Amino acid sequence: MRDQLVTIAMGAGAAAGASLLGWSALRALRGRSVQAALFASTATGALAVVAGITIASRAMFLSSHDAAVSLIVSLSGAAVTLLLVFLLGRSLARDSRTLRAELRSLGEETQTPQTQNLATAELARLADDLQSTRAKLTESRARERALEQSRRDLVSWVSHDLRTPLAGLRAMAEALEDGVAPDPGRYYTQMRQATDRLSGMVDDLFELSRIHAGTLRLTVEPVPLADLVDGVLAEARPLARAGGVELSAVVRTADPASAPTIQGDIRQLSRALANLVVNAIRYSSHPGTVRIEAAIVPDPGQNGDAASKPQAVFTVTDTCGGIPETDLPYVFDVAWRGTAARTPPAADAAVGTAAAAETLTLAAPGPGAGLGLAIVRGIAEAHSGTVSVANVDGGCRFTLRVPVSPS
Repeated sequence: MRDQLVTIAMGAGAAAGASLLGWSALRALRGRSVQAALFASTATGALAVVAGITIASRAMFLSSHDAAVSLIVSLSGAAVTLLLVFLLGRSLARDSRTLRAELRSLGEETQTPQTQNLATAELARLADDLQSTRAKLTESRARERALEQSRRDLVSWVSHDLRTPLAGLRAMAEALEDGVAPDPGRYYTQMRQATDRLSGMVDDLFELSRIHAGTLRLTVEPVPLADLVDGVLAEARPLARAGGVELSAVVRTADPASAPTIQGDIRQLSRALANLVVNAIRYSSHPGTVRIEAAIVPDPGQNGDAASKPQAVFTVTDTCGGIPETDLPYVFDVAWRGTAARTPPAADAAVGTAAAAETLTLAAPGPGAGLGLAIVRGIAEAHSGTVSVANVDGGCRFTLRVPVSPS
């Protein structure tokens, strides 16, 4: 028993001495590479083993030959261990530099560093996380660039559309001020119409800014489909009559004794449906037809199977002649207005004459800054719904889908 205790004491003493040297080495290497720290830690263990075997062989009064063999074996094992640790440390240091380069390049649009065949599973998972973060940042940059370009285009288009009626108002005001207006009453009417158009554009800009900022607040309440459609019809009939467009609507229900009702913000839903109807009237052939249909149908779900949650479906079908297939994906983008021919004429060359005032004002009732359909999409998404468009025979069909109960 005494010999065992002596052996344990010698091993512990050798390990303590080696640990003290290793601790001093690690403190001296603080802030250095992981390769140096790993090599120093392994060397400490190897030194403890060699020292323990040397002390034990002397204490056991082994022959010089046996002591030399024991020392050679322990030193060989330590050398092999240190070599393997050196190679592992170098691999870890190389992987660390690769991950550092990957991390530093996250903020730059440079080629992704190679992060395959890393030394450990932890580093491989870290590399995967960095790749995922890079993909998200790249997507975020793309969205930011697209949004910035959209804002620039919006400012450009809105500036043009604001300048057009303002130039007309100025020309008409100067004509009235100089007393050269042939029909002052007509000029006053046209000035009011131009003012209404400007007010509508400002309202659209304010609404769109709230949608983009995520500050659109819905007042959810029961909304009868018939009341919603009737309100939009009453608002759009004068414009349809003036344009020679026949406007009709139908609300379909499975139970004639009950009025179909959904939960939503009636003001916002009315605005969305009215934007679709007004857009259809403006672009329909004259004479033409615009038809509104509303119904509550089962949600088809992702696989085409009927789901448990029903949804309200509003369709607006016009006779605009269709939209080019290449333009369909961009119909609901901010400032989309289709062909350049739909843009009001430039105002610069016409300012200052009575004829210019009439030309600019007559152009004013046309399409606005291309915000209406973007607002429709924002209102639909705020209600957890969708809006889409497809070409039909002779025109287009816009479909607005809204869940019966908000999610």
